[in-house]
Amino acid sequence: MKKLTHTEEDYLKAIYLLSKDNDTVLVSTTAISEFLHTKPASVTDMVQKLHSNGLAVYQKYQGVRLTDKGKKSAVKVVRKHLLWEVFLVDKLKFEWNAIHQVAEQLEHIDSDMLIERLESFLGYPYCNPHGIVIPDAHGKVVAQSSLLLTDITEGTSGIVSAIKNESTAFLQYLSKRNIHLGTKITVIEKIYFDESMDVIIDNHFKVNISRKITDHIMLIP
Repeated sequence: MKKLTHTEEDYLKAIYLLSKDNDTVLVSTTAISEFLHTKPASVTDMVQKLHSNGLAVYQKYQGVRLTDKGKKSAVKVVRKHLLWEVFLVDKLKFEWNAIHQVAEQLEHIDSDMLIERLESFLGYPYCNPHGIVIPDAHGKVVAQSSLLLTDITEGTSGIVSAIKNESTAFLQYLSKRNIHLGTKITVIEKIYFDESMDVIIDNHFKVNISRKITDHIMLIP
């Protein structure tokens, strides 16, 4: 297969991430535009190109989904990205909120041997520093059983297992509130008026967090 450009890889990864909960659904060009911060016209041009190259199926006015060929390429990029994030935190001691943009650059290095050796060097990690499960060399993802903090009932506790929003601002927000992977969160009260909740962090202090936050924190009950 012809070597993909960085832009093509970015689009394949975006479509994959936007549809990973249901890869049969069509992803709208608007969603891709917002995800990549790109003009809608540019998105349409690219998804048509991916369609022509057999990497995606594009239906005008409806959206796009990846073919098996496109999904394989997308998972490869995601896998490299997550492994590089582990390397940056574990070996180079980056903060967890400062790795995403660096990994965005490293994910485009095209060397299967390098990634195989990187994974071995890291001890075959299960997930990245944000708890996102790393696909294996065959693209398989073994997901763990977890729930959104939003869906945890009052009086129930859970351990933070993954962060769905990997933006620098979001991770900085969590760090300031001492929320990391492995943090115990106990839901004290759900405020139905504004959909926020009062929680206790690691049995120490009480905070109120909004639905905008709870929708992106995964817990193992």
